[in-house]
Amino acid sequence: MTVPVTGTIPGPFRPERPERPGSPDWPGPPGWPGQPPPPRPPEAPVAPPQVWLDPGQWPARLYERLLAQRIVMAQGRLDDEAATRLCAQLLTLDAEAAEPIRLELQGLDAELPAALTVIGVLETLRVPVVASVAGRLTGAALGVLAACRQRRAYPNAVLELSEPRLSYRGSVTAVTAQEEQARVMVDALWERIARTTGREIDDIRADAGRRRFFTVAEAIEYGLISERAEPTWKS
Repeated sequence: MTVPVTGTIPGPFRPERPERPGSPDWPGPPGWPGQPPPPRPPEAPVAPPQVWLDPGQWPARLYERLLAQRIVMAQGRLDDEAATRLCAQLLTLDAEAAEPIRLELQGLDAELPAALTVIGVLETLRVPVVASVAGRLTGAALGVLAACRQRRAYPNAVLELSEPRLSYRGSVTAVTAQEEQARVMVDALWERIARTTGREIDDIRADAGRRRFFTVAEAIEYGLISERAEPTWKS
């Protein structure tokens, strides 16, 4: 005889989901069976890299330290404003002591009036100026180099003897006057280079007209450079 059994057959264990008040259909917290995993906590912010010098202050500080060592830097495009600053630095160092001034000419190009201004100051300083050329020196900037008593070049230097770029504005009468003034200034530039190199002005003018380039060895032979810059340390 079969005895009837009353009740339910137990199935697999299913944990009860906690209910949130007011939300009977709440599926359960994140990570509960059948729910996506909880979001990862945000990562801590990474500290920015530290710069060895303040970008807004380092040029002024560096130039102050160079001036304290009687070193003057001239680079880029030498216009009237840059020429004024350069002359002020040279005159200040000339008045402070009788030791030589080291003038670093790095990748320098120059407007003709600005170059002649610096040349005039260099020719009147009491102390000797030792110029060192790095990169490409071109146009009227060669006159600045020629006005220095000692002239050295780093191995990577390239010198370009070329005619200065000039522009004229105004009426026909004004342009004519500017052209005449420009001829006088250009002749003064060629004369300064000719006195330094010991060559004729016409030869300088002709070489500039065909835009002649010089390596360090060729510049030494031409007279633009006195010597090659050598390292101060010895292995």
